[in-house]
Amino acid sequence: LDSLLQEIRIFERMGEKGEILFSDLSGDDYQKPQEIESLCQNCGKNGMTRLLLTRIPHYKEVILMSFSCDECGYQNNEIQSGGAIQEKGIKLEVHLTRERDLSRQVVKSDYASISIPDIDLEIPSLTQKGEITTVEGILSRTLAGLEHDQPVRKHMDPDGYEKIENVIGEIKGLLKLERDFKLILDDPSGNSYIENPHIPGIDPGRMEKHYARTSKQDHALGLYSEQEIQSSEPVVDSDELTAEKLQAEVLHFATNCPGCNAPAETNMKVTNIPFFKEVVIMATVCEICGEKTNEVKSGGGIEEKGKKITLAITDKSDLNRDVLKSETCHLSIPELEFEMGGAALGGRFTTLEGLLNNMLEEIENNSLWGAGDASAPDVEERMQKFKERLKLCIEGELEFTMVMDDPAGNSYLQNLYAPDPDPNMEIEEYERSYDQNEELGLNDMKVENYQQDS
Repeated sequence: LDSLLQEIRIFERMGEKGEILFSDLSGDDYQKPQEIESLCQNCGKNGMTRLLLTRIPHYKEVILMSFSCDECGYQNNEIQSGGAIQEKGIKLEVHLTRERDLSRQVVKSDYASISIPDIDLEIPSLTQKGEITTVEGILSRTLAGLEHDQPVRKHMDPDGYEKIENVIGEIKGLLKLERDFKLILDDPSGNSYIENPHIPGIDPGRMEKHYARTSKQDHALGLYSEQEIQSSEPVVDSDELTAEKLQAEVLHFATNCPGCNAPAETNMKVTNIPFFKEVVIMATVCEICGEKTNEVKSGGGIEEKGKKITLAITDKSDLNRDVLKSETCHLSIPELEFEMGGAALGGRFTTLEGLLNNMLEEIENNSLWGAGDASAPDVEERMQKFKERLKLCIEGELEFTMVMDDPAGNSYLQNLYAPDPDPNMEIEEYERSYDQNEELGLNDMKVENYQQDS
C-alpha cells in the first residue's frame, strides 16, 4: 500500500509541474509503465503491478493496469477511465452488417452493459472489468465463458445445457455474420465508446444518445446530492441573489481543472446578446497546468421550436461574425462532408473563425478523431486531406457553407445587416421530432397540474 501511495504522489507531482500524464498510445520507447510491488490475491505473496497512463486513439485518457505473479503464475489486467464521470450517460447502438464491423474498436467501462437483442443476450454492468476490445472480441469472450462449464453442465443440468448450447450456436453464427444484428452498449458513467470507421464522416450504422442518469444510477456510480450526504437540511443563504445583482457582477466558485484535476476557480457572468437573448458565460483558468476553458449556456429555457442556421461564407470578412453555439447545437460543413455533434465542443461564444479553429484543435488533439499511431492508414489519409481543406476555410481561401442545427433553439450567428435580413443567411425554425424532444427531456415533462399524479 505504501508503494502504491508513493506512485500516486509521483503522478500528482507530475501534474503540478505541468508534465504530460496522458500521452498518446504509441510504439515509442519513452512511454514506460510504472511498476509497483503488490500483494497477489491468489497465493498471498508479492507480485508486480504495472500502471500506464495513456490516451487511446478514438477515445480518451485511460489507465491500463496489469498484474503478474512469478510465484504462482497468476495474471490479471483491466482498464479504468483516466477522466471524471461524465455529466450524462451514453447509449450506443451499432448495426453490424459486414466483416469490417466486427473489428470496430470498443472501449467498455466497468459500469457498461452490453446487449444483443437478436439473440436475447445481455452482459450486465459490473460483471466484467473494463477493457479495450472489438465487437468480435466481446462475442468471442462471451462464447468462451459459456463453453467453459458445458461438459459438467451436460450431466448435472441437461436442460440448461441445451439452452446454452443454442445460444452458443447463435453466437457462432453472428461471428460468421450469417445474419445482420444489433449491439447496444449502455454506460451510465459516459466513459465507453464504439469506433466510427467512417470518421470524419457520419456512420450510418451507429447511433449515439446521451441521457440524464436516474438517482439509482447516480448512487451506483457513488454520486450523491448534498441533501443525501448531509443528515440535516442545508443552510440557505438569506442574502438572495437578485436578477439585478446577477447582471452586475462576476460570480466565482470553486471547481476542479478538467486537465489535471487540481483545484481551480470558475468565473461566471450573465450578459445579453443584441437581437438574441440572455446567456451565461463561464471561464476557468488553472494556475497549475495552464489549462483554459470557456463555456456558454442559454440563460433562458428551451425554445418552442428548433432552429437551423445556414450561412454561405463567400468572403473572409464573414469569418469575423460573432457565434453563440449552445451545447445542443450540431455543426456541419456540407462541402467537407463533415459533421460534429453538440457535445464535442460544448457551449461557445466566439467568432466564426474562432469556432473553426476550435473544431480543428479538437480534431488534432482529441484521439477520438483518429490521432495516434493506431489509426488505420485509410482513415489517417482521409483525415489529413480533410484538415488541409478545413485550414483553407479558416484562411478564407475556400468558400463553404456553415450549418448550425440546434433542436433547443439556443444558438446564434451574427447578422451583419440586422435588423434587416441577411442575404447570405437562412434561418429555419422547425418542429422537433420525438427523438429530439426525448433527448432534451421534454416528452416526460409536465408543466401543468404538476402537483397531481400523472
